[in-house]
Amino acid sequence: MKFSPLPLAGAFRIDLEPKGDDRGFFARLFCSDEFAAHGLKTQWAQCNTSFSAERGALRGLHFQRPPMAEVKFLRCLRGAIFDVIVDLRAGSPTFGRWHGERLDDQNRAMIYAPEGFAHGFQTLTDGVEMLYFHSAPYSAAHEGGLRWNDPAVGVDWPLPVTMMSARDMEHPNLENLEPIRL
Repeated sequence: MKFSPLPLAGAFRIDLEPKGDDRGFFARLFCSDEFAAHGLKTQWAQCNTSFSAERGALRGLHFQRPPMAEVKFLRCLRGAIFDVIVDLRAGSPTFGRWHGERLDDQNRAMIYAPEGFAHGFQTLTDGVEMLYFHSAPYSAAHEGGLRWNDPAVGVDWPLPVTMMSARDMEHPNLENLEPIRL
């Protein structure tokens, strides 16, 4: 695996290093030794999948607060997304900044989002399937969200939004969120 630090401290893009032959290829999706060598979480409490039928659908921006703050490690298995992380960590020099990456079933890239980050994505194709690993189990009492179109954050979503949950439409702007204290 190739670990590339992103502009938000503690976040990484992880690319596969496939070993191939006439049959196709084999690649590590996760290795506890390699993750630990980069100071990253190596134990996962929960693994989830999502399916989004329509291009332009938006999910997010979601996070969990301590003591259930979570690392997310994710990959797009089918289709293509624009994946976004936002730093919400109190005292972080990149607080309120976002970063986006295209993840798709061709580049097979993955994102590692540390605790204290909001995460969301927009589908760039129909029929998107995602795989997520979480370092903490879901806790409704600790969940939070950031408004997808907060002008103070300024995420540049690539497409008009075609669908979004009512819950995601109601998330507060950054100015109304308490920073995440880890």
